[in-house]
This record gives sequence, structure tokens and C-alpha cells, in this order.
Amino acid sequence: MVTSNPSRHTDLFLTRLLSQPAVLVHVASTRGSVPREAGTWMAVFADALVGTIGGGHLEYQAIATARAQLQPSGTQGGQGGETTLRFALGPALGQCCGGVVHLRFEPVSASDVPTLAPRLAGGLTPVALFGGGHVGQALAQVLAPLPFSLTWIDSRDGVFPDVAPSVICEHSEPVQAAVAGLAPQSRVLIMSFSHAEDLDVVAACLKRQRAQADLPFVGLIGSKTKWTAFSHRLLAKGFTPAELEHITCPIGVPGIIGKEPEVIAVAVAAQLLQTL
Repeated sequence: MVTSNPSRHTDLFLTRLLSQPAVLVHVASTRGSVPREAGTWMAVFADALVGTIGGGHLEYQAIATARAQLQPSGTQGGQGGETTLRFALGPALGQCCGGVVHLRFEPVSASDVPTLAPRLAGGLTPVALFGGGHVGQALAQVLAPLPFSLTWIDSRDGVFPDVAPSVICEHSEPVQAAVAGLAPQSRVLIMSFSHAEDLDVVAACLKRQRAQADLPFVGLIGSKTKWTAFSHRLLAKGFTPAELEHITCPIGVPGIIGKEPEVIAVAVAAQLLQTL
């Protein structure tokens, strides 16, 4: 079994770790052309894998090394003690990348779960999604396998479908009150069920940005006509034209014209990836 979902595979790894030990393989550092960046990880169990460090012969050797450590007669015997090994991605490994990867092998067990959870979640970028409608639901599905930590917010209680354990669902009334508690560096997507709520959330984001400047991307679903109307109202509230430039509306990478929720979700997810 292999999974490469950066949020869900954390849940799966930690759940499985409660019942059997593993070796956590981290990309500690890289030089030159390599499959994955530093910080990428893979958990190797005796009978399963969670995550990936890029595939190919590099991963094959990493799995073999980790499983040797899980054996009672192995170097670590499944117990503590990290090792870091150097892998040159050239002819010896049958990979033409040409770079160098240092992999850290860390034997872990159930007792490590409390400290592993925050460590592994630290590599995800926070996204705040306002709105549990059709596009919001499609976006939650599209964002799940991407390197984001999703907080999903709506003023309507009980609007959220079944979601992955890593998704935080928050009922907020009024909805804009949730803006103050967003994680720093959150990417914000606004698509509530009403234009009035959308306007309130945009205004709250602009106020926070004015005070803290820690929301790198604030996107509002809608047309250019909608944004023109919103702009007039926000200017009347005292926001400056320069401040309004921080809002992206319409959202989604250019050139994708479909209006189906799933199409919009893919275009918006691609735009978020461009902000990383």
C-alpha cells in the first residue's frame, strides 16, 4: 500500500504507527537535480509504505535500507538512533538526475506519535475556505492531495459533508469573525452562499492585512462585474485602491473557461500552488 497525499498520509501514518513500528525516511538535504525537495518524507513499515520521496531506484534502496533497520538483526533493530546516508543520483543508481540526496532514517514507534504530528504538519501551507457550497465542496476534494492544511468555514451549521480527518470544519456566525483566528500566511478563498457574507469576509481580510500583512493571497469568487460593485462598497468603507489590489477576483488561473464546480476548483488550486 502506497499513498502520497501530504495531509491524509500523515493521518494514515500516525494511525498505523500506533500498532507497529516504522522507519521515517526524510530528505534531509539535496544538491543539483533531484526528484523531491528537502523536507519530503516517507514512512516505511514492514508491510506498507506511506508517502514517497520520489520513486525510482533511490526510493527502492531507501525502502530496503529502512526495512533492514526494522529487522531484529538490523542496524537499528527498530529502535532509536538516526542515520543519514548519501545517495548520488548517477549511473550507480540508474537515475539520470545527476544530483545528490541525503536521506535521514529515523526509527519511530507509537511513543513518538505526539511529537511527530506537529512536525509532519509543519510543512503544509494553511488555506482558509469560506463557503460550503458546490464549488467549496469541489475545492475541498481537489485540495486534499495537495500540500495544504485546509480550514473550511461557513455560517451555516451542518453544511459540511464527510471530510478527511485533517480538514478542520468551523461554524462561524457571523462568518467574518473567523478571519481573526486564521493561521498566519493563510491563503484565503471566499465563496459563501451570499454576496453580503462575501463582502463582510473581504472587508475583514483587508482589515487584518492592514494590521498584520500576513494573508499573502485573498481570492474572491465572482465576475469582474461583481468585483466592480464590491470595490465601490469597500472604497466607501475607507479602504484605499492600493489595499483593494490585494484581492484577486475573479479567481483561478487564466485560460480555463469552464464554470463547472470541479473545473473552477482545479483552476483555483493551480493558482494557489503558484503562490507557494
